[in-house]
Amino acid sequence: MRYIYRKIILKHPLFTLLLCIFAILAFGINAKKLHIDASPKTLLMQGDDELSYMRKSAQEFHAKDQLIVAYRPKRGELLDDLHLNNIQQISQKLEKLELVESVDSIVSVPLLYSPLTDMQTLLEKRRTLLDADTNRTLAKNEFLTSPLYSGSLVSKDFTVSAVRINLKDQGDAYRQDQLRQMQSSNIAQIRSILKEYQDDADIYLGGVQMIATDIIGFVKSDLVLYGTLLMTILSLGIFLIFKDTKWVIITLVICALSVLAVTSVLGLLGWEITVISSNFIALQLIITISIVLHLIVRYNELLAKYPNVAHKDIIYATMISKITPTFFAIMTTIVGFSSLLYANIKPVIDLGKMMSAGIAISFVVSFLLFGAMLMLTKKSPLQAKKSSSFSLESLSTKIVMHRGKGIFFVVLAALLFSISGAYKLKVENSFINYFKKDTQIYKGMKIIDTKLGGTTPLDLIVTFCKSDLCEKKPNSQQQSDEEDEFEDEFEQSANEQEYWFTDEKVRIIKMIHNYLASLKPVGDIKSFDTILKTAKILNKNRDLDAVDIALIYKKLPRKYKEAIVSPYIDTNSSKARFAMRIKDSEKDLRRDALLHKIHKDVAKMLDGSVLD
Repeated sequence: MRYIYRKIILKHPLFTLLLCIFAILAFGINAKKLHIDASPKTLLMQGDDELSYMRKSAQEFHAKDQLIVAYRPKRGELLDDLHLNNIQQISQKLEKLELVESVDSIVSVPLLYSPLTDMQTLLEKRRTLLDADTNRTLAKNEFLTSPLYSGSLVSKDFTVSAVRINLKDQGDAYRQDQLRQMQSSNIAQIRSILKEYQDDADIYLGGVQMIATDIIGFVKSDLVLYGTLLMTILSLGIFLIFKDTKWVIITLVICALSVLAVTSVLGLLGWEITVISSNFIALQLIITISIVLHLIVRYNELLAKYPNVAHKDIIYATMISKITPTFFAIMTTIVGFSSLLYANIKPVIDLGKMMSAGIAISFVVSFLLFGAMLMLTKKSPLQAKKSSSFSLESLSTKIVMHRGKGIFFVVLAALLFSISGAYKLKVENSFINYFKKDTQIYKGMKIIDTKLGGTTPLDLIVTFCKSDLCEKKPNSQQQSDEEDEFEDEFEQSANEQEYWFTDEKVRIIKMIHNYLASLKPVGDIKSFDTILKTAKILNKNRDLDAVDIALIYKKLPRKYKEAIVSPYIDTNSSKARFAMRIKDSEKDLRRDALLHKIHKDVAKMLDGSVLD
């Protein structure tokens, strides 16, 4: 290292500087490959069992990602012609977008009992709100009372209506960066369409994909804003302390090249920035500046101590005296960030990797460029040291020497205070709290939460036994043989899908649905029980038994099965899905505690026999 400094860096400073700048700028083209990903999947490891199960369940139940448009008239009522025409036009324009599969709204969903009619008539003729002979008074009553629509498609006070945008499943058809660009473009196109109707209504867009897209925009702007502010403040501080612009220039050049080098490496390796790891640039700038500050202070110390020594020798002594302690300081910091690699949260692991790589690069760039750039400047003039009556070192020494007991008392009090405060820490990743209350995204999520059944989706999947007898254990070999014989007969008939629906399964589905609906953070909830409650209304308030359900299921056309039953029941795998939306704006929401409570209560409710 001594040879490299004396024979190369300090002997050919301009060549060293230009070579480093050229190499980093040439390599910097890879920085364009660095992408930001704020989707929920970034919180999970790729090999995570729950992530795999979620993807599998989405395929089994044909679950679609959704965006929700909240439409609140500024004047008049929802059923006025003006607003119905607006909603219809919005729906038609949205359906033409590339990533949109279908759109549901009050003008397109079927009216099932406006007026009440028999099942056969419903299957033959699909009535909607825009039909000329539709009674809007009856339709309004249906929207307010229907288990399918109330509290989700329209608010319970009938002041807000939802336009549900069902998105196509892109799967693996596109690369991740292409998909993000398409989703971002899709959100922009949707907002452009909605903007045309802002004069007549307050219109807000919500949904997980919209949140992820907006967060990416916020992260990009924050990276520029915080990076610029940080460099400005620190540069001003360096100038005020050292009163020399060359230190500011050297610091800015080293920091800029270090950040460019790191982002290029990350882009080349295909590492993506998440909401958490986006902080790495600010952290790297701080650590890079701390390295440069140590070198500046050491140079000034040696200059003050040996004012007549040659400029080159002072620089050489500065670099050699600081490289070993700085190396160990950097290594301990890298070890600290490397410990994050053992976390189970992907963005935390990413932050550990990025910071470890970034700190190492900052160390190399700082020690290559500081000496070379300083060699291209004139020797700093010796500054007279100002005498001061106040000395922090002297004050600290006096306190340590004469106030030992007081120090222990203060430390103990601080420790107790810290422990008591640590127990009050609460962890929650509510999306709505990411944004300020005066932003459009917050207002949109708030109205969707409070009026239209919640923002973030949550699914509960219950797996039933292949037959109702499979959980019963025989008390003897004879009993076992008898049951095996009966089960063979049962399984033969159960192969037909309509025989899947039994009174016991229906009872369990109703029980779980009612339990989930009783939870305060849970907003809208859809399950097979929602269909059964609707069917009860159509059946003149008489419950359907398993035989009725099987008969209706058998006669139901395929398109209705796919639209009504398939999202909530998979007879092939014997599973039932409960699709919930969580109110992120709920003040006391504790998502982890809620998940544990649901799992524990449902398992206890079912004695652990059918919950998956």
